[in-house]
Amino acid sequence: MAVTGWAGEACTVDWDAVEARLGTRLPADFKQLAEIFGYGAFDGFLTLYVPESDVPGMDFVEHAEYLAGFAARSGTSLWEPYGIHPAPGGLLEWGSSEQADQYYWLTEGDDPDRWPVLASQDIPDSWTRFDGTAAEFVFRMLTERSHPHSVARYYDTHWFQSYEDEE
Repeated sequence: MAVTGWAGEACTVDWDAVEARLGTRLPADFKQLAEIFGYGAFDGFLTLYVPESDVPGMDFVEHAEYLAGFAARSGTSLWEPYGIHPAPGGLLEWGSSEQADQYYWLTEGDDPDRWPVLASQDIPDSWTRFDGTAAEFVFRMLTERSHPHSVARYYDTHWFQSYEDEE
C-alpha cells in the first residue's frame, strides 16, 4: 500500500491458530494487510481489525466471537438480510470507520479470496457490495472520489496511523 507511505515494522500472525479459532480460512490480502500495517487506521478513518491486538474490542477474532454471541442472543436484525459468521454465508467484520461504518466480508463460497466486501453505514438497509478484496476496497476508498465510501474527496495525501505505539 505505497499510497500511504507506510514504512512501519511488519508483524507476524499465527494464521493457522486464527483460522482454527474462527473455523474458516481468511482472504490472503487481509493477511497481508494485517501483517504489513497492524492495528491502526487509514487516513484516521478506516480502522483495520487485526488478530492478536491488545486493544479491547479491536482484536479481529475476539470481535468476530463477540458479534456471533450477540447475534445468537439477540438475533440478526441489525444485519438483515444477512446473518453473522459462523452462520453459512454470514458476515465477518474486518474494519470500521470513525463514522460508524462497518466493513465485512460476505462469507459465501469456499474460496475466501473471492468473498465480496459489504459496507454498511449506521443506517438501516445501507448495504453497499464491492466485488473485490479488502485491500482493493481500502485502496479505492483512499484514491477514488467516486467510491461510495471515499475519503479521497477530503485528502490528497494518505497515511496509516498505527495504534500499536499508543498502547
